[in-house]
Amino acid sequence: MTSEIRPINLDDDLTYIKGIGPTLSQAFKTLGIETVRDLIYFAPRRYDDYSNLLKVKEFKPGLISAKLTINNINAKYVRRGLHITEALGSDESGSVKLVWFNQPYRAKNIKTNISYYVSGKFGLSSGRMLIVNPALEVESDFPINTNGILPIYKTNKNLTVNQIRKSIRAVYGHNFKVDDYMPSVIIKEEKLISLADALKNLHFPKSTLDLTNARLRLSFDEIFALSLVSFKNREILKKEHANVVDIDVELAKKFIKKLPFDLTDSQRAVIWQIYLDLAKESPMNRLLEGDVGSGKTVVALMSALMVMNKGWQVAFLAPTEVLAKQHANTIFKLLKGLGLEKQVGLLVGSMSASQKKMVKEKLAKKEILLIVGTHALLESDVSLSRLALLIVDEQHRFGVNQRKVLQRNAKTTPHLLTLSATPIPRSLALTFFGELSISRLSEKPFKSTEITTEIVAESNINHVYDVIEKQIKDGHQVFVVCPLIIQNESKSRRKDVYSVYDELKEVFPRFKLGLLHGKLSADEKDKVLSDFVSKKLDLIVSTTVIEVGVDVPNATVMAIFDSESFGLAQLHQLRGRVGRGESSSYCFLIGDEDISKNERMNSLVKLTNGFELAEVDLKIRGPGAFYGLSQHGLSDLRFTEFSNLDYIKRVKKIAQQFFKTFHLSDFKQLDDKVSELASIRTLD
Repeated sequence: MTSEIRPINLDDDLTYIKGIGPTLSQAFKTLGIETVRDLIYFAPRRYDDYSNLLKVKEFKPGLISAKLTINNINAKYVRRGLHITEALGSDESGSVKLVWFNQPYRAKNIKTNISYYVSGKFGLSSGRMLIVNPALEVESDFPINTNGILPIYKTNKNLTVNQIRKSIRAVYGHNFKVDDYMPSVIIKEEKLISLADALKNLHFPKSTLDLTNARLRLSFDEIFALSLVSFKNREILKKEHANVVDIDVELAKKFIKKLPFDLTDSQRAVIWQIYLDLAKESPMNRLLEGDVGSGKTVVALMSALMVMNKGWQVAFLAPTEVLAKQHANTIFKLLKGLGLEKQVGLLVGSMSASQKKMVKEKLAKKEILLIVGTHALLESDVSLSRLALLIVDEQHRFGVNQRKVLQRNAKTTPHLLTLSATPIPRSLALTFFGELSISRLSEKPFKSTEITTEIVAESNINHVYDVIEKQIKDGHQVFVVCPLIIQNESKSRRKDVYSVYDELKEVFPRFKLGLLHGKLSADEKDKVLSDFVSKKLDLIVSTTVIEVGVDVPNATVMAIFDSESFGLAQLHQLRGRVGRGESSSYCFLIGDEDISKNERMNSLVKLTNGFELAEVDLKIRGPGAFYGLSQHGLSDLRFTEFSNLDYIKRVKKIAQQFFKTFHLSDFKQLDDKVSELASIRTLD
């Protein structure tokens, strides 16, 4: 790859690359790719191996790659909407039929009597052995779509794999420098290939060894850097000071006595762990994992109770207004028996200017000691000068910068308690969150309502509709979830909320339906959710925006279309939206005709424990299956195989030794990388 075009920098916009104009650049932005750096770090999701060139006589069913001469080209429309191009590919050993569907340009572009690299799937179609929709390239030293180990990238309606491959190849037509932030001593000791070679081989591997070495280097970088983040955070926390919170055991007993249920043993154990943390001068940094309905809010409130008892303030951040209001109502009721309810406040974006002003004045005067809210708490005129405890609810991207905003008026560092219903497998938690204390709630305070989980092929959808109709007629409500907002977001046939909403209006003309998805404004989303909570709607068609925090005890049915496209943790969260009242509930996993054979779907039917499901998902699908891991800082792990835990532990050990031996500040590029990662970690 010779340099033929002007030099570029990795932080340049994609339009600096030859062949990438404004339209294509905008298409890349839909995948989160805006710079040259983003593009060369865009990890393929898998590879097709066409590196072994075969003769026609050696073809067997499956993926093949060959060098063929093409003749006998015939193009025709066989019926409206279907165009077929046929050709004959030959080498000295024989010939094979090539067929393209709805690619009429093929007949014009293919030149006869010259050699092409041909790659595709060879097999039986319409009674003949042939290659359907093969990729073609003129014989060259640098094929993009044939004759090699070919990367397969995530795409959408705006971009094809071929466009991505061509664009990355175009990058390598420029002169550019890849700064290697890994210390040379580490590269030498661990026999790592250079970062520049790793990135190049990630997209253009000449062998499986090239690809293995590339992914090992990139995985090493990820684990090494994130481990350093963990060690650095731990060091920073050691130097910070928090308010020492004395524990009033009698107050705790009084609160527990007034609860309408008994605490579980795991709740009692976790509460005591938190109390021990609060009694220390160093800031608590604890992650509380608990399955749906395990009682995380009560544990958080008992933690807040001790802080309020000292006259200090607590901020409780929730991801949505609906959830913030639910938390505030729950907390108000539970504290009423202790006479502390007047010290609870709510601050959300939809409140009027006068309402916000009143709450902010009470905060400034310390009349409100526990404030529940959304990002409205980050507004510049919110004063929390006596903030001693920060509670952050699940799915809330809340990093270092936001935390600094909240504690700007505080003289000490607040204790931090993060709540999560997204279970992180223990192996990952211990490896990547070394700076955190991790607690788990493994029981539920009271017997949960039974949820019948059923796998349903879409051809049997009327069974689901019958259950929905009966439940609504009995006075209950229904969630219907789809993976897409609108169909043209994907070339697949997956369901979108608008088409399902229209379909269900015809199926259930007498019922009141609502529509909800992430592109609605915050006010629109809150209106739909509020109407559903207040029973103004019978059924809500939604994307996964409802998976966390919507507490509707009257909802008894969760129907999930294309359920195979979701991770188990996410499906488990969705299932947790029903079964919250006293009536029996149903969760329908709807999919194609083979869904009953799906291992993940069957595990969801068999298992009801989120932590067990997380371990299953890790084994089957890897880290990408866990919705919410991006909120926990693992979104940066694009190249690491989590099944290779021994390798992860080894790299972490190397990072730990490096951290003890050297000063990060002596390695500017590495220090900058670690600081960048630390600034976006939620749990820091």
